[in-house]
Amino acid sequence: MRACVATTVHHPEDARIMHRQIRALLDAGHEVTYVAPFSYFNVTPAMGLTAVDVPRLASRGRARHALRRGVRGADLLLVHDHRLLRALPHHRPPVVWDLREPVTPRQLARAGRRHRVITPADVPEATLVAASPPPPGGSRVVHLGRLSAERGVTELIGLAERLIPHGIRLDLIGGATPEARPLLRDAQRVGLLDWFGYVPHRHALRMAEGALAGLSLADGSVQAPPTTIMDYMGRGLPVITTPQGAALVEEAGCGLVVPLDVDAVLNAVLDLKEDPARRAELGASGHARARLRHHWPDHAAAFVRRAESWAGITAHALAV
Repeated sequence: MRACVATTVHHPEDARIMHRQIRALLDAGHEVTYVAPFSYFNVTPAMGLTAVDVPRLASRGRARHALRRGVRGADLLLVHDHRLLRALPHHRPPVVWDLREPVTPRQLARAGRRHRVITPADVPEATLVAASPPPPGGSRVVHLGRLSAERGVTELIGLAERLIPHGIRLDLIGGATPEARPLLRDAQRVGLLDWFGYVPHRHALRMAEGALAGLSLADGSVQAPPTTIMDYMGRGLPVITTPQGAALVEEAGCGLVVPLDVDAVLNAVLDLKEDPARRAELGASGHARARLRHHWPDHAAAFVRRAESWAGITAHALAV
């Protein structure tokens, strides 16, 4: 099977797109053309891919041109942002839209009449669970993922300053919105925290290991990203989350739920620092749950079979 995977919004190394879906297709022996903003993010395409560079948030014309190149000879087109549905070339294979962004009911209904629409309920969010991660430490907390106002960047900077007298550092691992970058650079310049910027997913997971806790914060306008919580669980870390991530954390018994408030997050961190047995218990509980439910290699084969069925390719045809 030849698949074309496309985005003009996400980072080319997006974990769901590159490290789960594309990697599963490549490992199964399928060919993949990847349309993504490689130059914008200064990313070298992975080995084994046919890459088509496209500007981030490309105009409809430029996006259509890139898709036209990407779908040549393809059996399936898998798009990861709604705007690409308005730039589809006339001659194309079956289209699947992986829905992760907020859309209106009208947009969803219209897309559903023309294409297959999938969500994390169809292809689950997951992570790469470490076999035996180190136990949680006591000297640093981590935040994985994109940094923005709605994901608590101001509160994180305030937390970092409050943690210093307690001998705890804050590691921020992920890109940031243009509005957040000056705040983060200033905070790092004066020694409040360590901001590493974008780090490839597998390396970011290893960097998180051994932390006191993983932070997943969000205001009421967004959901706390479930994959970030799963990442912490898979690395044996207790999770401190705002209410948007409460369901996953409470189901796994792996952390604490707090409001988006510096004092509340600080108190949660200090409580875990003073109780090594509790943080070890929370970390172990989350790790066990992640290994049972959220380990991507356990879901990869089912995703590949779905992709083959979306493309209309039978098992007999694949065996020939």
